[in-house]
Amino acid sequence: MSTAGVTSPARALLVRQVRAIFNDYERGDRPVVPSPDALFKEDTAIRLVHADVVAMMVGGMRALLLQMLHPAALQGVLDHSDFRRDVQGRLRRTARFIALTTYAHRDEAQRAIETVNAIHTRVRGTMPDGRAYSATDPRVLAWVHVAEATSFLDAYVMYGDPAFPPSRQDEYFAQSATIAEALGAAPVPRSRAEALALIGEMRGELVGSAAAREVARFLLKGDSTRRTGAIERTLWTAAVDLLPAFARPMLGLERARMSGLSAMTTTRMMARTIRWAFAGSR
Repeated sequence: MSTAGVTSPARALLVRQVRAIFNDYERGDRPVVPSPDALFKEDTAIRLVHADVVAMMVGGMRALLLQMLHPAALQGVLDHSDFRRDVQGRLRRTARFIALTTYAHRDEAQRAIETVNAIHTRVRGTMPDGRAYSATDPRVLAWVHVAEATSFLDAYVMYGDPAFPPSRQDEYFAQSATIAEALGAAPVPRSRAEALALIGEMRGELVGSAAAREVARFLLKGDSTRRTGAIERTLWTAAVDLLPAFARPMLGLERARMSGLSAMTTTRMMARTIRWAFAGSR
């Protein structure tokens, strides 16, 4: 008996559910359709990495944890973000920006970059130690970028393509640098070696503060105002597992053992299932 009639509705349902996670339909969002006039050509590294839904979710969570270690990046989030009320919304907006700049027509990508740059001009203030911070600071933007780029790529290698060659990984950093530079980040790594060197260089600027640890606990476990579901907890566990060794103790986190292995297995299954659902889809 043919299975087409059984699998097709299941595939379509899963695609709709995933697209609903990344698009706020009430605000008018619609899935980004790849354009032949995008900033990056089809089948280049950045388009392959950013197309893997589960890896991008894990990578986005890992990046958010890493970014909180920079005092200026953390304070900007605390002072100017509603992430406590809408964690999913923050991740969704980041994902949409990545989708627009990776796949949409280059004019639409440029508008997205200009919108973010305009928002950054308003994100400024004073840290608890009296130092001023600004989201337009090139070095703060460099940390935000390198945290994202390494997180997305490491998650893709773990859950998307473990055989992704070093040359393609360097291609990914070179391509993602285009967006980082347009946002004002500097210095911007253009290879994995440069990314690791930048992280090492910036280690002295990172702080495992009480505020950073509290944000990490909130993201992973929630509180009385936010409950994390089983799937979300699994993805956060996978994200923590991928953190650099130096970052976990700074955030008051430990690498899960048996539960971590279970999370990795479940995450791989989710990744395979979603790739199956989106096979042949735009």
